[in-house]
Amino acid sequence: MAEPQPTLNLTNTPKPAPRTRGPKNPKATWVPPLDWAAEHGPISGAISAATGAGALALLGAATHMPPGIPLAIGAAGAIGHGIGASVRRRLTGRTMATRAASWLLAGGWTTWAIATGPLSWAAAGTLAALGVGIGAMAADAAIREEAVELERMSAEARDAARKMNGEREAIAREWADRIRRVTGIEVAVFAVEFWKTGAGYSLAAELPGGSATWDRIAGSARALATDARLPLGCTVGVEEGDRQGRVILDIATTNVMAGAYPYPDDYSELSILTGIPWGLLPNSETVQVFLREACALILGPPGSGKSTFIDAVIAGFARCTDVITWTVDLKAGAVGIPWVRPWLEAQGLKAPKPGTEAAPAPAGTRPGVDWVASTPAEALRMFRAVIAINKARQQQYQDLLDANDTTLLPVSAKLPQIMVVVDEGAELLSARSFGDPVMKELQELVGKTMRTTRAMGIRLVLTAVDGNVSALGDTSVRKFSPVGAALTSGESSGNNLAKLFPSARVDTRQLSAKGCGVIGAAGADGFAPTGFKGWKTSPSMVRDVVLATNARRPYLDQISARAAGEDYARRWDADRAGWLWENATGTTQTAAPVGGLNLGSLRDNAPDDSAAGTGLAEVIAFPNARPAGLNLSSLRDQNPAPAPSQPVPAAPAGPDWLAEAIDAIESAGHMGLKVATVAEMVVRDRKTVRAGLQAAADRGELVYRENGPLSVFVHPDHA
Repeated sequence: MAEPQPTLNLTNTPKPAPRTRGPKNPKATWVPPLDWAAEHGPISGAISAATGAGALALLGAATHMPPGIPLAIGAAGAIGHGIGASVRRRLTGRTMATRAASWLLAGGWTTWAIATGPLSWAAAGTLAALGVGIGAMAADAAIREEAVELERMSAEARDAARKMNGEREAIAREWADRIRRVTGIEVAVFAVEFWKTGAGYSLAAELPGGSATWDRIAGSARALATDARLPLGCTVGVEEGDRQGRVILDIATTNVMAGAYPYPDDYSELSILTGIPWGLLPNSETVQVFLREACALILGPPGSGKSTFIDAVIAGFARCTDVITWTVDLKAGAVGIPWVRPWLEAQGLKAPKPGTEAAPAPAGTRPGVDWVASTPAEALRMFRAVIAINKARQQQYQDLLDANDTTLLPVSAKLPQIMVVVDEGAELLSARSFGDPVMKELQELVGKTMRTTRAMGIRLVLTAVDGNVSALGDTSVRKFSPVGAALTSGESSGNNLAKLFPSARVDTRQLSAKGCGVIGAAGADGFAPTGFKGWKTSPSMVRDVVLATNARRPYLDQISARAAGEDYARRWDADRAGWLWENATGTTQTAAPVGGLNLGSLRDNAPDDSAAGTGLAEVIAFPNARPAGLNLSSLRDQNPAPAPSQPVPAAPAGPDWLAEAIDAIESAGHMGLKVATVAEMVVRDRKTVRAGLQAAADRGELVYRENGPLSVFVHPDHA
């Protein structure tokens, strides 16, 4: 086997400390030290030395200075500055001799000049010769000193590199031996790179000729991690190198997957064009996904952290200045509720979350997501609007496409991409409609959206419990979702990984912590499936994101808004969105519908797009600007909340999680909640949750609505 040659990374090599300058002697400023001469050049140094000596000689002659004083000063300077300082600073012998000689020569000439007369031609000539001599000596010493110092710096750098390379060589030999022992393949490790985060390192190796390929080593990744005795949660990632015949191993030595990491509090601007962070890789760096042309499919069993992960996904979209987010959640719209709550507070429809010190969101706060659908009928309106927008953009943005010489709509803050997040969207596609024309049309439009809207900047993020065809409907969901994430916490069979990434070899047994999973992306901007850790989110974090991004989230462009019509303009009307704030005042009444927009009158007042200006766009896209508004504070006077003196209802009987579950079911309104949804919310298994909810139904605290796979528990007030 060829001797490994680990690369030298000089960016990690410590730099030697800069040279420090010695203290100056105030009694001998007439002879500049060698450092000054070396820095400013030998000619300048010589002129300064000659000038200083001549000036002191004139002053000494005029004041009748004893001739021996300059000689004594020169001797002291030769000993102190020439010899002593040079020894302390470890300068070369030539520099030491030059310094001492310059002091002695200057002192000797000054003594002679004072005694014989500094204004004679002899004094002037010898002074000039003295300056030239000192300059020549200084130049020679400076050149030699520089060469010695560079050599010293190189030696220190080589020393540091040797130590680092020593560690790399040891790692290279260790892993070359390990790969040979575990796989039987002889490799030559030619590079070792430590991760900046300190969580591990990467190896690059050459494969031998013949039948050895990188995927043979990938098949033994688990065995390699076991042989290396890596900590639990640390994996060995294997992928092909920059050319055929090379392999790269990413070896984690710190279990990043075991930690809990809050969503970063950096809510700076993002763009759909430059990637959106979705979590942490094993090396602690962020994983970036590119969704301009890609749909995404997220799989995760109950308790895997899927809801938390979806909040992180929407947070990334909210930070984008060129993305509008719509959400669909047929289990009472739960995925979108936290994102509109700050807006509801600003409208006076909800108070700040109990138990927090947060003040109501300020006036002008917009919904964090632009449209929320919680029923099949509302979702159908949304996807009809999606198809209409796609057609309008294709027809009316042709000049823009031609100007940019592209077939992909150039999305921007003025022409944003629409990202539709459909929670349990894969199940929506696979659900049997049972003759329901609304569900049937909705399923057709969701599939059509995935197939036909890529060029015009409309993409989907779908979620599912598992990746089986029975849950996905058909394989086209995976086909049109090149970005995939399989959350593996709570998963015992590994089906999600196998369904999303059939050929991936990732040890999901090492990714069992909540929020862990495998993520990958096909295509030019893609990456091989790899383990990752999702960020931890919370309602307070969602609130912070909504408020921090409020001023820069875009509005839907006028052409798209007109195409979407009244279905879009009236999306926040009380008869369609009132469920978001019903019971907010402690009553069970639903607020009366609020008048929506009359698009016809707006069109009459705006004969063309230019005349409409921002009027139509702002009124349609920003519900706060609608004429009737959504501030229903007057209804509070008609339905006051119970006085504090009124008795508080007793907590329901049953397990400790039941009260929270019943509250959530009540908040879900007439749609109710499925057992799977409640189980994920309270972090319990489905069997336990089903038994608890059924017991509550037997006591009359809930109502069970049987409907096959769509069966739900509903609160009696909404039954």
